[in-house]
Amino acid sequence: MHFIETLFDLKSGDFSKVIFSLLTNVILAIVIAVVGFWLTGVLTRLVNRILRKSDTDAGLISFLTSFLSMALKIMVVISAITQLGVEMTSFLTLLGAAGIAVGMAFSGTLSNFAGGIMILVLKPFKVGDDIMALGEQGVVSEIQIFNTYLKTADHKVLVFPNGPLANGTIVNYTKESTRRIEWTFIFEHAVQISDIQQVIGAALKTDKRVLQKPEPIIGVQQLTEAGLQIKVKCWVKNADHATVFYQVQQLIIEAARAAALPFAKS
Repeated sequence: MHFIETLFDLKSGDFSKVIFSLLTNVILAIVIAVVGFWLTGVLTRLVNRILRKSDTDAGLISFLTSFLSMALKIMVVISAITQLGVEMTSFLTLLGAAGIAVGMAFSGTLSNFAGGIMILVLKPFKVGDDIMALGEQGVVSEIQIFNTYLKTADHKVLVFPNGPLANGTIVNYTKESTRRIEWTFIFEHAVQISDIQQVIGAALKTDKRVLQKPEPIIGVQQLTEAGLQIKVKCWVKNADHATVFYQVQQLIIEAARAAALPFAKS
């Protein structure tokens, strides 16, 4: 210790004071970081609960809470660095210069951030909507700063970057209250079209989930070598789409067989 004091021209006991001050600053910086990150979690959860009670859009809630968490963590890191004695003026200058380089390197990330804002402002979809985007279909579970999360029917989680998502084609299956269902059936040539229409029309009326306004459409789509290609179209409430598609299709097939209307053989 005496050698170090002599080397740096320090007075007796100054080295101990320097070490003590340095250790104190390091400990305080660690305390600031630990307590700061803990408070960040507490505040983020508190804001999340408050926003949910205020009926704020779920996508906006996830975006704001993730943004708040990131901003607070950056403030905690800056505070901890300041406690270590680093001059913030030069640090911020260095940070600004590094920010330009990082911004150029991570231009895609900035694009995703802008895309997230566009999604929240323009609202092409919201949390809970069933959408098709970037070749995949699923229900939106989260809209965060950089990414949007979709859950598929087989419970896979898809993570889409907001930039390409906001600039791509989006099919929103949930936005409208009703949705059309279509089936195609092929009957033998000899079957009377009026009989087909009567049987299928009666089958559609037995299921109350099938809306009668607009009226279901039952008509010949095409006359092929295989037989009469019949197209059936009807409207249902959006929430009933999946179940009605399969259950009413089965109902139509059973009704046609009961009425002895033969389907074409492939």
